[in-house]
Amino acid sequence: MKKAYVFPGQGAQFSGMGAELYQNNSLAKELFEQGNEILGFRITDIMFTGSAEELKATNVTQPAIYLHSTILAKCYQTLSEKELEQKSLKAFHADMFAGHSLGEFSALTAAGAVSFEDGLRLVALRAREMQKCCEKVSGTMAAIIGLDDRTIEQICSQTTGIVVPANYNSENQIVISGELDAVHAACEHAKEMGAKKAIILPVGGAFHSPLMEEARLELGKAIAATNIVDTQFPIYQNVTGHAVRDSKEIKENLLTQLTSPVRWSQSIKNMLFDGADYYLEIGPGNVLQGLIKRTLGPNVVAEGLVSL
Repeated sequence: MKKAYVFPGQGAQFSGMGAELYQNNSLAKELFEQGNEILGFRITDIMFTGSAEELKATNVTQPAIYLHSTILAKCYQTLSEKELEQKSLKAFHADMFAGHSLGEFSALTAAGAVSFEDGLRLVALRAREMQKCCEKVSGTMAAIIGLDDRTIEQICSQTTGIVVPANYNSENQIVISGELDAVHAACEHAKEMGAKKAIILPVGGAFHSPLMEEARLELGKAIAATNIVDTQFPIYQNVTGHAVRDSKEIKENLLTQLTSPVRWSQSIKNMLFDGADYYLEIGPGNVLQGLIKRTLGPNVVAEGLVSL
């Protein structure tokens, strides 16, 4: 059996995330406190007891999800055989990794390509710079359900203003991103073309679109200065959907990701082609499990790990 470990992105957060792990695991508590120190504020207070509105802020959401996912993975790796048996878990062993958007940083940390500390610093900077872009230009995102990739790509190209495919999530579900008016216009066009749904998402801006260019430039400087190493196991990165091990290519793809679409369905299909027959989502929520089953069929084994 080949195992694929996958890590969620923005939108998976929930109030109380990580609290049980913090309370019951000494390593988790140590790492969460280290995260607070690196960030310069007690993000754990917001994660454990904050409101949904407080958690939704980009500069909170992204590091919160990264912390929950990577700390959960690290604690999982340290469990003894007896503890694994008690929790009905198998030993931590993945043959391949992937993360959805922000989750790619969690995947790289879990795979050993970047340290926990450096990964968190990159995520925090990424979140701050993306927030700045959101405040400069009115942008949004929308989920289009029931149309194929090519039709949605054509709709975006024919719409006045900036609107592009942002997330290829599953079969017949693509998220588009761009300027507010352009996204609304593309949604109306999609409905005319037979889309089952065209739903404006409750997000702060136009992620994975050209409107994130300034954030990409700032993140590029930080990525260039960060020690990222080759990985033993392949990372299926969002930009291409293909397996990557080389550190130079990993850095280039991480940077390009900010203004390019997340090719999630392509990544999952490539993992399946390369032998994956078990998918474990590590971190808050269960969104990726659903997307995997919609892409590969209901018989695929996709489970989640939210705490230990």
